[in-house]
Amino acid sequence: MKKTLRVLQLAEKWAIVIMFVVMVIASFAQVLNRNIFKVPVSGFEEAARYAMVYMVLLGTELGLRDGTQISIKGVVNKLPLGLRHVIGILTQCIIIVFSALMCNSGWKMVLKQTRIGQKSPGLGIPMGVPYFALVLGFGLITIIQFVMLLQMIKNFKTDELAPEKEGER
Repeated sequence: MKKTLRVLQLAEKWAIVIMFVVMVIASFAQVLNRNIFKVPVSGFEEAARYAMVYMVLLGTELGLRDGTQISIKGVVNKLPLGLRHVIGILTQCIIIVFSALMCNSGWKMVLKQTRIGQKSPGLGIPMGVPYFALVLGFGLITIIQFVMLLQMIKNFKTDELAPEKEGER
């Protein structure tokens, strides 16, 4: 299970890097084309936007996993250890339910766009491709946060609320 999770996280990091490169190249090409070449080519801005959407949704999971998302822990840290664990587990459950609902809604949108056959105006790709970012991002959040929940439940009696952070290895 841990090996599969690490492979999934590595693939996620590489996907973020690839999306960042695509976004930068598309934005640069758009600026060059608009100011120098003036060739009537559309789609650069759209490609950059879609790459950014994928990057943000994948980065959201990365931030949730390593604890860099905004959170207020001042009150929770003053609570007794047992109550801190219960609140941590409850928080994980809320995140999992929300992300599963978002993944399901995203999947319905992808299916609807596929059925309708709508294409993006600039690139001409099926609109299901950009909407799949919701399914991918929230699906990964659901899976990885569920694994983290299992680890939190396993570590319930210790002072460790979350599994080992990436930077602490």
